[in-house]
Amino acid sequence: MQVRDVMTKNVKMVSPSDTIQKAATIMSDNNIGVLPVCENGRLLGILTDRDITVRAVAGGAVPSVCKVRDAMTTGAKYVFEDEMSQAVARSMARLKIRRLPVVNREERVVGIVSLGDLAMKQYGTAAAVLREVSLPVARKAA
Repeated sequence: MQVRDVMTKNVKMVSPSDTIQKAATIMSDNNIGVLPVCENGRLLGILTDRDITVRAVAGGAVPSVCKVRDAMTTGAKYVFEDEMSQAVARSMARLKIRRLPVVNREERVVGIVSLGDLAMKQYGTAAAVLREVSLPVARKAA
């Protein structure tokens, strides 16, 4: 099964110049916790509800003024829509991440694949990924 067969389509996106208040409203209205940050459909980064809370608000940012670019995660990992979902699940487990933007071969965002998506189509795969993602990361001695 390819990623396009399990991913969430019609994904909501924000631009780096949007405010985090606008992003939070989109998240609230759509019951989601992540938004791809894009310009002209091309992925620049990811903004999560945790980014808004920890990076912006906890740091004293004013949501109606703070821009998405100031809170987003850059260098986001992504997958292609024609990759096999089993391989993507292994990557998610290795990287310890719960969701990935999905792009087409022109590198335009076409969806998001999450553990929930895998669970709906491939229960055993999702369970294995969740187990790996949830394991604590070994910390190096200081």
